[in-house]
Amino acid sequence: MNNLSIERRLGDYMRGKLPHGVVEFVMFGLKMAWASLFAGAMLVAIILSAVFWPEGAGLARYDFLVVFAVSVQVAFLYFKLESWAEARVILLFHVSGTAMEIFKLHAGSWGYPEPGLLKIGGVPLFSGFMYASVGSFMARAIRVFDMRFERYPPFWTTVVLALAIYINFFSHHFVWDMRYALMAATLGVFWNTRIYFTPFGARLWMPLVLAAFLSSLFLYLAENVGTLTGTWLYAGSAGFSFASITKLGSWYLLLYVSFVQVTLVNRRVLAP
Repeated sequence: MNNLSIERRLGDYMRGKLPHGVVEFVMFGLKMAWASLFAGAMLVAIILSAVFWPEGAGLARYDFLVVFAVSVQVAFLYFKLESWAEARVILLFHVSGTAMEIFKLHAGSWGYPEPGLLKIGGVPLFSGFMYASVGSFMARAIRVFDMRFERYPPFWTTVVLALAIYINFFSHHFVWDMRYALMAATLGVFWNTRIYFTPFGARLWMPLVLAAFLSSLFLYLAENVGTLTGTWLYAGSAGFSFASITKLGSWYLLLYVSFVQVTLVNRRVLAP
């Protein structure tokens, strides 16, 4: 049984058990959870390993998280919970995310306090999978909700904006930080763009900028799982502390980079 038949059977069950108005709401939540399967698995692994990992274990916790992430990815492909096209999106996220992690680590923005062998430039490889989980969620949500995008801006403008945002994550350490100008630019470029999606039966829509803000809020909350478990520490923080609220803005901008990366691999969703 593949993921599509599971979704279809679940939908049929809900149709028979719940009133129409309720089933739309319930299916929205279930599909969001289904799309977040990779990210959810990573968060659970981070929390449980932080609580139960034995001191002095032969395998470092960071290395376990790498092995776990790779195993989950292989299982998703083997059981057809993820397509190869979605896997290409995840690989792209992993590369771009790891590159930024290496730079930010050496710039002193944050650090990884625990030992591990599976690292590049001091960055544990599992961190790239945290970025990849964002790509996995986006690619899976587009498929699960049958998303389409209306009033989409010229594609080249979205690529230029995404590049400017990505570059600013590096360049703001040396020159003027353009994040607020870039936030304004996201509104100018995507203000009229609508996301059409189907939780179950009804075709609904939401402004893309609103979806980006809500998604960034959830990512900010998920990020605090890492800081509160001590998996990574921000500069100036002492152990268990919440990430600065400014990180919410960073996630908001990074989501546009992430979304454009998805459209680079899957242009079909932009078709009218």
